[in-house]
Amino acid sequence: MRYFLFILIACLSFSRPLPGRAAELTPRQIAEKLQQTYEQTSAISADFRQITTIPMSRRHRKGAGTMVIQKPGFMRWDYTAPDRQVLTSDGKTISMYFAENRQMIIMPAQDYLKSDITYAFFAGTGNIIRDFEVLPADRADIGPHSLALKLIPRKNHPQVSSLTVIIDRDSFLIKRLLILDHLDSLTDIVLTNLILNQAKPVDYFVFTPPPDTEIIRQ
Repeated sequence: MRYFLFILIACLSFSRPLPGRAAELTPRQIAEKLQQTYEQTSAISADFRQITTIPMSRRHRKGAGTMVIQKPGFMRWDYTAPDRQVLTSDGKTISMYFAENRQMIIMPAQDYLKSDITYAFFAGTGNIIRDFEVLPADRADIGPHSLALKLIPRKNHPQVSSLTVIIDRDSFLIKRLLILDHLDSLTDIVLTNLILNQAKPVDYFVFTPPPDTEIIRQ
């Protein structure tokens, strides 16, 4: 379940190249331009790599796979490592399939996604300035060709203490997201091979599990 909790708060990096000299933008201006591009982009696909670091532990939980997110309300995340997991939403229902456990959890999409302000932000249905305190990033590893923001939810969020968003300076695409939870666990998600505005058919966002799968409805 933990992989998918972080998926839902790291979903859409809908972005396009933007004019202007990015080096001179304030954090608020960067946030405003991100908001504009999220609202204008209809679909995105990418490869992703994910590492979760837990305090007081040397263990790192790693994941990798592909993602597709498409308005309105469609998404699919396919984990290929460390084991197969599939998250889909058709806008009405969310399903989470875990191959190792032979289980699929099904829940209403509307109530679940409405409760997650970060999903609303990345889907372009929220508002960055309204929903987050926007600050300069406090990390030194963002890279010479990147811009970065630190976002703190204005209302207490059960899974998110802060987000650090790292953006390519030239293309203005979000390429990395660092998610800190209230226990100081850090999930680092890197997006590569981004493709914009290539829509998938609706049935792509419906996953049919193997016949021996236990279905759990919530």
